[in-house]
Amino acid sequence: MDLKKLAERLELSDFPAGLGGCRISENFFDSCGYDVIVFDEQSIPDQIVQIDDDYIVLHHGTFSETNSKKLLQYDDLKIIQDDSWELRMFLSKIKEKRSSLFADFAKNSLIESMFCCQKTKEAIDNSNEFSPCWQKCASFYLADAIASLNNQRLGPTHMLNSLRRLKKTPVNEHISVVTQTVGIERATLVLLERMVKSTIGFNDMVNQNDSSQIIQRKYDYFVKNSMISDCYFYLGYINKDNFIKIKDTLTRNPDLIHVLKTAFDIEADSNVLLQQADLIQNSCNVLLAAGLKQ
Repeated sequence: MDLKKLAERLELSDFPAGLGGCRISENFFDSCGYDVIVFDEQSIPDQIVQIDDDYIVLHHGTFSETNSKKLLQYDDLKIIQDDSWELRMFLSKIKEKRSSLFADFAKNSLIESMFCCQKTKEAIDNSNEFSPCWQKCASFYLADAIASLNNQRLGPTHMLNSLRRLKKTPVNEHISVVTQTVGIERATLVLLERMVKSTIGFNDMVNQNDSSQIIQRKYDYFVKNSMISDCYFYLGYINKDNFIKIKDTLTRNPDLIHVLKTAFDIEADSNVLLQQADLIQNSCNVLLAAGLKQ
C-alpha cells in the first residue's frame, strides 16, 4: 500500500503519523489490518476504516505517552508523514529505552496476571460465574510477559507462533504453563465456529467500531490455513482485552457470562481452575523473583 496515498485517503491533515503493527514486520498475513497511529494528541477510541479490500485501524497517539505497552507499539513505526520531525525524535527516544520498556511491560503483565489469579480464587469462593474468565485473562497476561521478556513485538495474531519458536531458556520453560491453561488442546473447527460468533458478539457489545470485521477476517484466514491452535489463542486474547475493558462493571452485567462461556471456552470445574491459577501464580512468582532476567 502506498503510504502517501494512505495519508491522503485517511485525511490525516498535517499531524505526524506512522504505520505499525504486523505490517511493518516480516511476519504478517493477508488478513492483517494496517495499524496507523496519528499523533493528534486526542484520547479517543480506535477507528476502523475500510479502503478497498484492506482494513485500517486508526489509533490516536500523543508524544507525552508514558505507558510502556503503548510505547512499544510505537517502536520502529514506519513514518507516513512527519514534516516537523517530532515523530522521528520521539521514535529515537523510544529506541534508546527499548530494553527497559520491555522489562517494565513484562513486570506489569506479571502483576496483572497474579491479580487475575487472585480474582479467580475470590470468584470461586463467592460462587461468581466469572471466575473462569479471570483465569483465562491470567494466562494471556503471562503470555504477554514471556513475549516481552524475549523482546517480542506484541500482538495476538502471531504471538502463539512466536512463543513456539523461542529458544529454550529458564524463562521460556513457562510457555508450557500458558499452553496448559489457555486451553488450546480443546481447539476444533466446530468449537472455533461457535467461539468466533460469540467473540464477535461480545466485541460488538464493548467496542463502538467495526473491529469485528477484522476478527472475522482473521478467523477465516486461520481456518483456511488449518491454524486451529493459533485461531483459538487469537480469539481468547481478543476476549481478554475486551473483558478487561469492562471488568469494573461486571456486577451490573451478570448476563454477559452467557456469551463469555462460549467466547472464552471456559472451564467449569472449580478444582481445575484453582490448579490452573496456582500454576500461573507460581510462574509469575518465579519470573518476578528472578528479576525478569533470563
